[in-house]
Amino acid sequence: MSRRLATQLSRAVQGNKSLRSPNAAFVRTFHASQSSLADKPKPEAPVENEQTGGTGFLGALMYGSKTAKAEGLVANSATQHSKLIGRNKYVHQMVTDLVIPSHRDEYVAAADKYYRAIMNRGDELGGMRLTGSWEAIVGSVGTFNHIIEFDGYKAFDTTIRTLREDKDMAKLQKDILPHIVSREHQMMSEFSFWPSSPPRDSGYPGGGIFEMRSYQLVPGKLLEWEGAWRRGLEARRRFVQPVGAFFSQVGQLHEVHHLWQYPDMETRKSTREKAWSVGGWSDTVRETVRLTKSMKSTILLPCDWSPLR
Repeated sequence: MSRRLATQLSRAVQGNKSLRSPNAAFVRTFHASQSSLADKPKPEAPVENEQTGGTGFLGALMYGSKTAKAEGLVANSATQHSKLIGRNKYVHQMVTDLVIPSHRDEYVAAADKYYRAIMNRGDELGGMRLTGSWEAIVGSVGTFNHIIEFDGYKAFDTTIRTLREDKDMAKLQKDILPHIVSREHQMMSEFSFWPSSPPRDSGYPGGGIFEMRSYQLVPGKLLEWEGAWRRGLEARRRFVQPVGAFFSQVGQLHEVHHLWQYPDMETRKSTREKAWSVGGWSDTVRETVRLTKSMKSTILLPCDWSPLR
């Protein structure tokens, strides 16, 4: 290339800004686009609320989706498991007495007076009702179980104070103590799908038999347990009416009790066999076994004074 031609080309480039900066037009366009985007209002981010659940991915992950909360599948920090699955109408106390074998008759006589007094004076004592009293004949033999119902913990607190101040009730309870080895109290709540039966007489000879099935659950598995049993109960209900089901709140924790009634042991056997023929029952058994640390079955006879028999 001649020197003259090179000089002309250099002058042409210097005189043309677009040639001197080939990316200038793109840069101007880019900044203009950025400016126009900035002027547009940005969409609001999904509101994540711990109480109602999250709508976005992170909200659902951290707080649980609104759908799951509506179905009771996710508990938030303000909702205890007991509020999700419990009936929350009553509080029940189960008193378990281990009786000295040679004192069985003396214990029964003393307990008869004490629990009949509760049945007759429950309202004036603060609001307490005897659900039932039973003697174990298979399993934890030598134990007596008494379930007392209160209209919430406020009624329970009032009753405890009243019993301490009532001299007649204090004496009746004191008369029981020489005949027992130990006593355990457990506060329980009913499952919402399985409220306990009111006082009644089944008409079975001697009140028939009751079976209390007690399960020690893996901690944190109560919600799963409730879901499996809610479905499985329908299979059992076709052959036998359940008496009640409770989960512990104070005392031995992570424990569930199911109470059933049959005319006799032979009927119990045939009824349980029939349940296996219904679809869904085997699924309930399989699901609940993996949630359980231990289980126990106790056969009970209702005491003469028991309202539920």
